[in-house]
Amino acid sequence: MAAPEARAQQDPQRDAQQDPQSGKQGGVQSVHRALDLLEVVAGRGGHLTIGEIAAATDLPVPTTHRLLRTLVDRGYMRQMPNRRYALGFRLVPLGATAGSTVGVDTEGVLSGLVDALGETANLAVLSGSRAQYVAQVPSRHTMRMFTEVGRQVDLHSTGVGKALLAQLDDDRALEHVRRVGLAPQTEHTLATEADLLADLALVRERGYALDEQEQEAGVRCVAVAVGPGPTSWMAVSVSGPLTRMTDDLVARAVPLLHAAGRRLHSPAT
Repeated sequence: MAAPEARAQQDPQRDAQQDPQSGKQGGVQSVHRALDLLEVVAGRGGHLTIGEIAAATDLPVPTTHRLLRTLVDRGYMRQMPNRRYALGFRLVPLGATAGSTVGVDTEGVLSGLVDALGETANLAVLSGSRAQYVAQVPSRHTMRMFTEVGRQVDLHSTGVGKALLAQLDDDRALEHVRRVGLAPQTEHTLATEADLLADLALVRERGYALDEQEQEAGVRCVAVAVGPGPTSWMAVSVSGPLTRMTDDLVARAVPLLHAAGRRLHSPAT
């Protein structure tokens, strides 16, 4: 089995339906390209030349230059004296505002799960018709799960995704799934709508969702929705290698995840 950490850099658009006019998932091509530039510079620690950015995004240098110039003018990118590019400080308040929406003590709550269970803890939100990871505290094991914050994943093949879907009635859940399809991530991925609905019924009955190697072979995840009420669009999970994510660990994790969900739902209490 490949190290789970190696899965962190998947393209969240890999299974998206393409817009014939944009060449990417539905939207405006220039916006996709500008965001690609930001993500490349962020992912590589900043201070990149225009040629390095163009090569990493597979864009012509003139196109890259026009996009960078716009981002610099708006403060989302900076050009250094050595003509290399770094992220701009206009992003700082945006990141702080986005982070505040998931609670001021999120890291503390997730760290408590890692301390108690030893495995990686995650917080995800419903983003369109996918789940998006917005916070994570990794396990201290050398072999551990690591998911890039901001990464989007399918709902039907992940613990957090199924925990989120289970908060909806079957018709609404299928609406989300049909927008992106039932992509087979592994041989264990639920392949039909009937299988998914049966699994969601089980999630509602027992109060937690399981990803049984459905997103990645050799990896198991247990997740619960944060709520009740307006925070039910969030889910908290613990994930790790199948060899360590035993039934006993899952049984110990479930009440801790529910307690974490209550803390995230009411951080002041």
